[in-house]
Amino acid sequence: MSKTKAGGSSKNGRESHSKRLGPKVFDGQSVNAGAVIVRQRGTRIHPGANVGRGSDDTLFALVPGTVKYGSRNNRRLVDVITD
Repeated sequence: MSKTKAGGSSKNGRESHSKRLGPKVFDGQSVNAGAVIVRQRGTRIHPGANVGRGSDDTLFALVPGTVKYGSRNNRRLVDVITD
């Protein structure tokens, strides 16, 4: 009698690839318009001034400038301050 049933040859083939989430630009760094600032699932960080939000909750710069993280109304925000 065999110990295991006949099946597929791969036991470890079901892990998904990591999605490389998190901040891509940090406080005080300069960005161009369209640059990705934060990749996230859900709005852990909310868009502030001159920051847009994509359909997958990615935050990106709308204008060239300097990134500034902060908080208002108990929400973590990211702004882009024009130079």
